[in-house]
Amino acid sequence: MRDLHPSDAQAEAIPVDRMTAVTLERKIFPEATGPLPLCVDLDGTLTPADTLMESLIAPRSIAQLARALLALPFTGRAAFKARIAANTALDVSLLPYNLSLLRYLETQKRSGRHLTLATAADRAIANAVAGHIGLFDEIIASDGTCNLKGRTKAAALRLRFGNEGFSYAGNDASDVAIWEASGGAILVNTPPGLARRVGRTIPVEETFPHRAAPWSALLRAMRPHQWVKSLLVFIPIFTAHALGDIAAWINAMLVFAAFCATASSIYLVNDAADIAADRRHPRKRHRPFASGALPLATGLTMAGFLAVLGAGLAAASGTLAVIATYAALSVAYSLKLKQMPLVDVFLLGALYTIRLFGGGVATGHDLSLWLLAFSGFLFLGLALLKRVAELGATQQGSSGRRGYMAGDLPVLQMLGCAASFASSMVLALFVQREATAAQYASPGLLWGIVPVMLFWQCRLWLSTARGYMHDDPIIYSARDWVSWIVGGTVLLLLLLAYSLPL
Repeated sequence: MRDLHPSDAQAEAIPVDRMTAVTLERKIFPEATGPLPLCVDLDGTLTPADTLMESLIAPRSIAQLARALLALPFTGRAAFKARIAANTALDVSLLPYNLSLLRYLETQKRSGRHLTLATAADRAIANAVAGHIGLFDEIIASDGTCNLKGRTKAAALRLRFGNEGFSYAGNDASDVAIWEASGGAILVNTPPGLARRVGRTIPVEETFPHRAAPWSALLRAMRPHQWVKSLLVFIPIFTAHALGDIAAWINAMLVFAAFCATASSIYLVNDAADIAADRRHPRKRHRPFASGALPLATGLTMAGFLAVLGAGLAAASGTLAVIATYAALSVAYSLKLKQMPLVDVFLLGALYTIRLFGGGVATGHDLSLWLLAFSGFLFLGLALLKRVAELGATQQGSSGRRGYMAGDLPVLQMLGCAASFASSMVLALFVQREATAAQYASPGLLWGIVPVMLFWQCRLWLSTARGYMHDDPIIYSARDWVSWIVGGTVLLLLLLAYSLPL
């Protein structure tokens, strides 16, 4: 099988001009013998991706994209696709392809079967895909005037090959009209009910299994494991010693849910914006958007719903301004600031601290400057650790779109370790305050938290240096039994210091 992810030089070496020009007024198979010519759909069949949606999120010019969207009601869908295709920076070599189908097509090609890429995508996109795959003899695609989908595609293929003069590989209900005009069907990721319907009237040559509904992929893309970060909103209740404040707990749960919904919305938008970089990453290429397991339209629709839900919960807890600030900074991070060295890690640290601040606003228990200082250094250290892990995993000239170079690794490690030690220093100064001692029955026990927290952070840095660190320290810690022991020890020391006089 050809390499599906060749270098740019390899991709350019595949001549696109060898493709036979499509002339719909002429049939070239009036009395075909042997297997019928095989026409293959692109979106949802050859690739699980939607190339139009992918082109929309990868424009060369935002202004041209806006003009194309405004002109859509007047120019029609075919012209819109042509304008988007001319403006896209989509790299078709990074698209996820259906490997089982490609192996089947290679077998058919070797047997001498005529292969046609028949797609509603614009011809520019179709040419690029066909040139990359290197299997198709010709292309039939939308051309800026005719949107080649459904019955329109069926009519074009009937005119090209004759009624029932071709076989067609498709995937969904929009392909039914084409299968009805064909002499054979290849079902790719087709829902079981639709597959039975097609099979009753059309000979089925081959079936490629239907993939499960994208709900599990959607849940993974929402990253519920990251919701643990929002538990920070409950800390002001503990630091204020207000465990019996029921109203504070209710508002804290509301703002917790608001942060979770908003964060998941941002993760979906971030992954959609970062889809090309994720596909180049050795692990992130398996993410739902990058792998094609989650359609972009489905994920972005859910992102909008979660954003509205988060805003409603924030309004109910009196933290709408906090959640709006968090969302604005997160979007700015996803779209631009993540590409700016050091700005990105300071912003990541701030996004943790905003959760603490939101908890204080919702519960009515103000945060001390000591807590803000400790959290600021702690979260800056974790953000730097995340970048060091990512950069260490790639060991290339840059880490995705982060803007860092491999030579920056020692500097980032130094800054991160310094931030970790600074957080422990702030914690130690807080513990020795007379005001702190007055709030606890046994304040001396609080000193045990300082070396435990420092040990935990040093262990994270050592794990990162040895290459063990997942590129997200939160995920690593959630799976690390030592981190659980550290967390339990800190909680136990707090409870003993508060309630046990020595």
